[in-house]
Parts: sequence; structure tokens; C-alpha cells
Amino acid sequence: MIVASLFIFLTACEDYLDVNKNIDAPDYVEGYLYLAGIQQSYFGVYYEIRGLGPMTQMMGTTTSAYTNFANHYYAQGSDACGEIWRMTYWNQGMNLENMINQSLAAEEWTLAGIGYAIKAYSWDMLAKEHAELPMKQAFVDGLLSHDYDYQKDVYKQVREWAYKAIELLEKEDNKDYGTKISANDFIYQGNKAKWIKFAYAVLVRNLASLSNKTNFVSDYAPELIQCAGKSFESPDDDAVVKIAGGSQSAPYEDYNNFWGTAQKNLTYNYFQHEYAVQVFTGTVPKYDEGTGEKVRTEGNDYYPYELADKQIICDTLVTETGHYDPRVAAKLATISDPEYKNIDNADSVKRYKYYGGSFTGASGPIGTAPSYYGRRIASEYQGSIHDGKGRWLYHDEAPYILTTCAEIKFCLAETYWKMGKKNEAFEAFKEGVKADLDFTVRYLMPGTVGKAEGGDKITKKVFNDLAIKYQAGPFVEKLPMTDFSLSHIMMQKWVALYPWGAHEAWVDMRKYHYDIEYTGEYPSKGNGWDVSTVTQKWDTNPSKVYKGFYLAPAQVQGRKSSYNVKNEGSPCYRIRPRYNSEYMWNKASLEALKPVSGTADNYQCSIPWFAYPGEVPAAVK
Repeated sequence: MIVASLFIFLTACEDYLDVNKNIDAPDYVEGYLYLAGIQQSYFGVYYEIRGLGPMTQMMGTTTSAYTNFANHYYAQGSDACGEIWRMTYWNQGMNLENMINQSLAAEEWTLAGIGYAIKAYSWDMLAKEHAELPMKQAFVDGLLSHDYDYQKDVYKQVREWAYKAIELLEKEDNKDYGTKISANDFIYQGNKAKWIKFAYAVLVRNLASLSNKTNFVSDYAPELIQCAGKSFESPDDDAVVKIAGGSQSAPYEDYNNFWGTAQKNLTYNYFQHEYAVQVFTGTVPKYDEGTGEKVRTEGNDYYPYELADKQIICDTLVTETGHYDPRVAAKLATISDPEYKNIDNADSVKRYKYYGGSFTGASGPIGTAPSYYGRRIASEYQGSIHDGKGRWLYHDEAPYILTTCAEIKFCLAETYWKMGKKNEAFEAFKEGVKADLDFTVRYLMPGTVGKAEGGDKITKKVFNDLAIKYQAGPFVEKLPMTDFSLSHIMMQKWVALYPWGAHEAWVDMRKYHYDIEYTGEYPSKGNGWDVSTVTQKWDTNPSKVYKGFYLAPAQVQGRKSSYNVKNEGSPCYRIRPRYNSEYMWNKASLEALKPVSGTADNYQCSIPWFAYPGEVPAAVK
């Protein structure tokens, strides 16, 4: 009896201690229940833009941790700019692995295909930002440290995941999902055809980052063109994550967009950079190449400098049909028309004035940048004058943008250009501009005429009328083929990515090495920069891609500072791995990286594989 009682007690104790079968804390959930949380974690990308926006000169910032990135350095002992790392390994992490593996086991091909498409997208973004990563050992049970894989191998795996997604999504699936997928898919609501296009878009983005490699035309361009033909056809295919919203009435402020007024992340800590204003308004200045100084002009208090002879996006002749780009009124902020009296008057809208800040201060060369809501104070959502729910992508209920038709079209245009197919490049370029105009107007949230209560300072009707004229004008349809250049493609892509796609804009700027003047295969200390100055191509150089773009330590007025001495003069080429993950717990694996150790003072300056014309050298001087 004693033995029997003991056996019963031990069995009951085992059941009691088996917490993994606790109905209140299950260790297993159906695959589809992971989907919503996995997708909503993409809000983390906008967190990351706090650092990448300043590095691409889309934004400036006064937030202490992120001013480091504005200066192409990093926040020591901090997880700042580690959000995509955290999102991929943790927020999505095993949740995504479980969703894929359980779906494959249950032969739920659609759900598994969506999982692989998401995985390919996230890891592509992660690899471009950080380069080397723990991949093969990322989710191996029991490991206390994880070996790193090199970017070239991660890139290949990303494409394999994307093709696996397409294979599974094209497979006949007779499962009756009901609303299990559609109700939890905040991107495409279970539309398989659009998920297939999305997977092809991931492939296009991945391959496009290799466009400056010597073997791009032979080894990557044909595949990119084929994938682009099967990807997005219009902005209706754009990948955006819909959110709950609710503004001030939401039960949690995080239900709202990260850039909206409710979360208070763009109050006045982040603002448009002077370079963004110059590009969007056609006011890129001319520099004296002997002194690097701007040439002052008289009679124009708003912009007192001589302008470059050729502007790429638009110019200041706003009274001429087609010379004004209406995207400026949506993407940038202005203090003009504070009472919203003329938002339905095209002539007034075209005369708005825009001001940009520096890298780490709102005061710029011609004025002070406003907040993204159009005022020079922290955001307010109530009172006689306020910002309401925000505007455009800076609105409480705006979705998170993952990738767009415009981006894919510009990737295609760049590829055709590299192949010497100028006519095809021009057609893709025009399609890209139109797609971004259509994308931009879709998310306008116009204010109310005569009420200073927030919203966009342009109506959809005025935007569309001006967009048609711009599309047909001298900067797009009527752009002479003799003037059409790679700069037109890449700078229009930069505008299309503003500011939600700063991470991809940074990829493009790095693969073209920030337009640094150097000889040889890639820039290096003494061949493009020294400890005090980065020498960049002048705008008059036909090979310069980003006209008007100069790094903080460059040879021009307002750009004659220096980077942190540990950079040894180099701009930043990668984001260091997340501090509390790698530098606390995985340091030995970081130390083993070649050709620059992950613990080196200048690891953030190590050039990633995608930016080398060939393979990564065995050693770097």
C-alpha cells in the first residue's frame, strides 16, 4: 500500500509540475495564431529609422543616442539601432520558426509560404544592415554562443527562402482555413497572388543591392528582371501592415503608428534634413570647387544661394507647368499656411516654404526646420491650435510601409541602366515616378480649410492635378534622353523611399560608396578619406549619383567637421550588432570575424560584401 501510494503521489506530482501542459500557459498554439504578432512587429523598422534617417540625410535628430548615428558612429553600451536585430531574432524569431514548421507538418502550404516570404524579407533587411550574422545556429537549442555567417551566405539563403515561399504559395492547398489567415494577415488578408508578388519583390530588393558588383550584369541582372516582371504591377500591390489605430481613444498608444501624434515619437526630436529640402524643392546649391563655399545671391531672402545648373527632381520655377513636385507637400513639413486657409489652392500650395535642419540640430542654413507636423513646438493633439491625429505617414492610423511598386520599378530601371538598355531604363523610371505619386496621395490626410487642427496642407484633388502635370513635365515624361542619367533613377528612388525606406536608401548610398572620390576598387584611408575629411565627387562630375549629397566631413561649406577618431576618417558602412545580445553574451564569435573583428573600434566602418566590386579582401588596411 505504501509503494502504491508513493507511485500515485509521484504521478500526480509529475502532472502538477508539467507546466508545459498548463491550459493557461500552453507551449503549443496553432500556426495561424502566430501570424498577427509576427506582422505587427514590423513597427520596429520605424524605430530603426531614428538612426538610419540621419545617416541618409533624410532626417536630423536631437535625441542623444541617435545623434551618434547622424555622425556615422554608434551609441556605446546601448541597444540603439538594434531594433531590426531584436525584431528578427526575438519578436519574430521562434514564433516565425514555429509557424513555418507547424504549417509544413500540417501541409498548410499557404501559411507556410507566407511565413517563408516574411522570413526572407526580414533577414534580407537584417543582413543589409549588419552584414555578418548568426544564421545557421540562430535557433539551435541549447547553444550559449552562436557562430556568425558571412553576408554572402546569408544573401543566398534569403533568396532560397523567397523561392521556397513562391513554391509553397503556388502549390495546391485544399485546407479549409476559413478566416484563420484572412483575419490575422494584416498585409494581404490571405491573398496568395499578392504574397507571391511580395516574395518576388524581396528577390528584386536583394539582387538590386548587388548592382555595383563587377559581375552584376552577367550573374544577377537577368534574374532581377525576371523577378520584377512577376512582382508588383501597381500601388495596389504595395506591402503595408495595417494597424488598429484609434488615436487618443485607443486602449494602448502602441495601437497607433509609431510616427503619429499619439505615440509622441516625432514631436520635435526628428525633423527633415536640409538635403531633403534641397532635393524636394529643387534648391541643391552650387559650390565653388576652389573653396567649397556656396555662392551667395541677392534679392532672395528665402534661398540666398546660387543653385546648381541641373536639378534632378524639380526646380523653383513653380509658375511653369510641370516644374513643381507635389510630393514635397506630403513628405516634408512646412510652417506655411498655419491656419489651413489655402490647402485647396494650387498656386498657394506651390509657394509653401520649406526649411531643413542639420544632422543634430533643427537650425539649418536658411532657417529652422519644423516638426513633421508643420510647427516648431512639440506635438499637441488638442487645444485651439493643434496637430490632431497627424498627417500622411505621420498619422496615428497610417500603416507601416514594407515595400512598394515604385521601389521595385526603380530597381528595374537601375538594372536596365547597368545593362546599357537606356530606353527600357527610362520606361521603368517613368513607371516608378507615377507609382510613387499614386502611393503618396493614397495616404494623404488633408486638414480642414480654415482650421488649425492638423492634417496635410494639400487636398487630394490639388495633389492629383499637380501630379498629372509633374508626370507629364520636364523632369519625367519630357526629360530629354540626353540628360537622363543614373542620378535621375537613384534620386527619384531616394524620394520614393522617403522616409519609411531609409534602410534601403542607405543600402544604395553604401553600394555607391557615398560618392566618395577614390581610385582603385573601393575607398580606404588615404584613398577617399583621412582622419579629418572625406573627399567626395563634385556635383559636376557625371559619375556622381546623389547630386548635392555631402557627408558631414566633406570639402564643402557646412560640412567641414570630423568623425569620431575611432572611425579613422571613414563613414559608417554597417550597424554594429545589438549590444545586449552580442557584446554581452556572444563576444568570442564577434572577435573571430574577418577581415575586421566585430570588437574592433572601427567595426562599424567595415565595408559589407554587397558593396565590394568583387569578393571581400583577406585583409583591410
